[in-house]
Amino acid sequence: MSIYASAVKKPVTTILIFVITMVMGLYSLTQLPIDLYPEVEIPFLSVFTSYPGASAADIETNITRPIEDALNSVSGLKEMSSTSSDNVSVIFMEFEYETNLDEASNDVRSSLSFIEGFLPEDAEDPTIFKFNSSMMPIIFYAITANESYRGLEKILDEKLVNPLNRIEGVGSVGLSGVPGREIYVEVDPRRMEAYNLTIEQIGNVLRAENLNMPAGYLEMGKMDYPIRIQGEFAESDLIADVIVGNFNGNNVYLRDIATVNDTIRETKLVAKIDGEQGMTLFVQKMSGANSVQICKEVDQEIQRLQKDLPPDIRIEKIMDTSEFIQGSINNLTETLMYAALFVILVVLFFLGRWRATLIVILTIPISLLVAFIYIFLTGSSINIISLSSLSIAIGMVVDDAIVVLENITKHIERGSRPREAAIYATNEVWLAVIVTTLTVVAVFLPLTFVKGLTGVLFSQLGWIVSITIIMSTIAAITLTPTLSALLLRVRPIKENASFWSWDGSIHKFLEWVDGFYVKTLSWVLHHKKVVILGALAIFIGSMFLFKVIGTEFMPSADESRVSATVELQTGTRVSVTEMVADRIDSIVRKQIPEVELISMSAGTDDSGGFTSLFSQGGTHIVTFTFRLLDVEDRSRSSEEIAEEIRQIIAPMPEVINFSVLAQTGGMGGGNTVDIEIYGFDITSTNLLAEQLAERLRKIEGAANVDISRDKIKPELQVILDQDKLLRYGLTTAQVSTAIRNRVDGLTATRLRQFGDEYDVIVRYKESARNSITEIQNIGVALPTGQVIRLGEIAEVKEYWSPPNIERKRKERVVTVSVTPYKRALNLMVADIQKELAGMEIPSGVMVQISGAFEDMQESFMDIGLLMVISLILVYLVMASQFESLKMPLIIMLSIPFAFSGVAIALFLTGTNLSLIAAIGAIMLIGIVVKNAIVLVDFINLTRDRGVELYQAVITSGRSRLRPVLMTSMTTILAMFPLAINPGEGSELWQPMGIAVIGGLVFSTIVTMVLVPAGYVLMARHGERDKKHKTAFRDMKFLDDIKENHENGKS
Repeated sequence: MSIYASAVKKPVTTILIFVITMVMGLYSLTQLPIDLYPEVEIPFLSVFTSYPGASAADIETNITRPIEDALNSVSGLKEMSSTSSDNVSVIFMEFEYETNLDEASNDVRSSLSFIEGFLPEDAEDPTIFKFNSSMMPIIFYAITANESYRGLEKILDEKLVNPLNRIEGVGSVGLSGVPGREIYVEVDPRRMEAYNLTIEQIGNVLRAENLNMPAGYLEMGKMDYPIRIQGEFAESDLIADVIVGNFNGNNVYLRDIATVNDTIRETKLVAKIDGEQGMTLFVQKMSGANSVQICKEVDQEIQRLQKDLPPDIRIEKIMDTSEFIQGSINNLTETLMYAALFVILVVLFFLGRWRATLIVILTIPISLLVAFIYIFLTGSSINIISLSSLSIAIGMVVDDAIVVLENITKHIERGSRPREAAIYATNEVWLAVIVTTLTVVAVFLPLTFVKGLTGVLFSQLGWIVSITIIMSTIAAITLTPTLSALLLRVRPIKENASFWSWDGSIHKFLEWVDGFYVKTLSWVLHHKKVVILGALAIFIGSMFLFKVIGTEFMPSADESRVSATVELQTGTRVSVTEMVADRIDSIVRKQIPEVELISMSAGTDDSGGFTSLFSQGGTHIVTFTFRLLDVEDRSRSSEEIAEEIRQIIAPMPEVINFSVLAQTGGMGGGNTVDIEIYGFDITSTNLLAEQLAERLRKIEGAANVDISRDKIKPELQVILDQDKLLRYGLTTAQVSTAIRNRVDGLTATRLRQFGDEYDVIVRYKESARNSITEIQNIGVALPTGQVIRLGEIAEVKEYWSPPNIERKRKERVVTVSVTPYKRALNLMVADIQKELAGMEIPSGVMVQISGAFEDMQESFMDIGLLMVISLILVYLVMASQFESLKMPLIIMLSIPFAFSGVAIALFLTGTNLSLIAAIGAIMLIGIVVKNAIVLVDFINLTRDRGVELYQAVITSGRSRLRPVLMTSMTTILAMFPLAINPGEGSELWQPMGIAVIGGLVFSTIVTMVLVPAGYVLMARHGERDKKHKTAFRDMKFLDDIKENHENGKS
């Protein structure tokens, strides 16, 4: 007994199985976390090695190159690059996606153990650093204060950071630009030397006086009393009263030679929020935690805690990733709802029966809830990939149910009883339904095997659509006939029905469409060659459109944020950098009303820690983050606002270089083009990079032209005379320590208060260390006790220190990057290639284009391979069904015209061909052949019953027209909200919606016209000449009817 006959005969069991499935799906849905993308392990490792005192060139030769050679053989390594700068070597290793980074880390560790013995003795052991997506902060706050600013670190640590760390799912809470407390002892060198003292002596005295020491126990009676010597400074004011020496019998107090300043820590970093001095708080989540839930709880907790903070402390949100996530998810959920509504209306329009519509629509929740079970079992999240997958599937999950139900309805209208019609009609189409599902699965399932970033991002799409479509097919051949037998009633069409009824208006319109199609098809069948030649001309013409359609890697989404990096002359003081930043801040605030908040950071934090190695910094660099109004509240995009900010910064004479980028939610890191210049000679590659950058700035749409290699920077070098050092009994170490203690300062001791410690730093006062002359006048104590000036034993000269040395693939490289603005990536690259062709490349130098262009090429190659695999699988599935090698070729005639539709749709809407649009085109392979399979299978069935060829084609075409139109329109209208919705994150999926709609509209017309013509051409040569044959499946089908009839009698 067939599955559909069993389902019809056991309706209670069938319905309960699907109810249980829905309950499991609803439970899974309530347990799923929400995120922007599926959690991806970033395939990067870095190796950090410190070698104090070494220049960038020394680091490259002695550290970077030996380690690169050792790591080059690590398995799974895709790319290796490095940066060698003063004192530090950082090597970045990129692996293939889905590489097990724990195993890769062990391989790297083993390779490093072999090389460590060959590194310089003073170099520290290399440290491996593993990247993780959960390291990226999910929410940023700007914190400003007036009176409380000096004690802000202590206040926030106690009243904000600790409570936030207790929220479930929070990984860590960090503060940036913290105004830490330090005590500076500013010494007057003239007074100090007059009393025969040195910085070192003062530091030793302070260290000796600031003491808290246990001194044993005292036994008195029955008790033991611990003895403690308490000599610590209770307050910073007491430091000035310390006796640091004796001169001519008189005590010398520290206040006699120095000023004690208890203040905030000096730093070369200035952080401002909306023009006020402030700092940044950021939150990182634990791996696998729910980003949206954590951001919501953090926000609520901060609002609650702010009531306990001093009134002058103001907390403003800079960035909340959950807002974009929630906006994108809500937008896709809304798209899903509209798609479901459109599907219901289409089914109701064509069938005109509420009961029939209900039967079809039940397929949607059943299929979608099964997808949530899959997401739950695999430990994934609800994200824009999974929801987009459901948006894609929702138009297709009803296709099989429509085909089955429409055939059942047709049989009921002819007088069959619902129970018999359910079995009889399902038997006619069930094989075609299964084959059409297999063709769709044959297209989507290979997505799960694609490697690289494309595979990581779209594997979930492949699985979800495949599972959802398979479930819809199971429902179509079991639940649909079961419910049809129970709910449908014989309702003959009323000939004289009112115009306002379905029978009197829509039914007559559909009958007219059927008649018009029959006439059209009759003409086509008698003018086959004209039709096929015309179709071929249209296809070839449409393919030329791809030459004028722009390409890009990934579409960008508007996240309502713009970031900017502005670079001044190397060596510029942070106070000057701050003035320029303030000017930019005020101009942007006046000219761009869409900017809601401006966060600015100028200079570099010398206590920034390990993470500061991976970001650009310096006293001459300022970074901005501009928070914009929500997408719905402004008329301009973030890209257009970024361009206006570029126009503001460009004319400023102090600015050497700058970059302004609209923060996007695009996958894959934007559309920046990198031109890599390989060559050992730094001078020639620098010159070539500068020339290329100048040419690129003149290209239309070229923005943010930037050179990766740092500019050479000025520094003062103290050149010691070794002969004089020897004569005075000094060493280089003694002199260099003396200079550092007087300029940078000597950390003498720490002030302890309430469990916290604050450095006490002794140094020369500002006026004694702010010029070359003052540096030359620094006194250096001799072993004899005398003091000589630094100028007597050394020269102070200005030098230009070498830049950072970048390497890639074990060669020196400098990268010139450019971001296209309102220009397609392929057109930008074509212009760049023209410029490169007109330049003279020095010998020994190689130029290569990479970045987003390279990623795009790799992804399009993956898509091309995927297309070939999908076509082969679809052909094999159909060949096995039809037991013919020619018949699948007839059906596949519609596929090329789907690509014609894609080209026309992209051209008319001005949309670039991106990876998302290309995946939409691949999807069409499975979608368009569904309609052709249903049509051809029915033609074969009609011919098996002895109908003449032309009549069989026309009869089958008329019979299958409505199911084909219904399935096409449900998919088209389900994609419609995806293509036109203007909400958050919609830019990511619009190209796919546009591509699928264009391809499906065009291919549906072709399917119903060209496929019958192709069928007749091939069948006339003897194929399927079966007027006197009866198919085995019809014999089986007649047996079922006979059995049902006998059961009915009994």
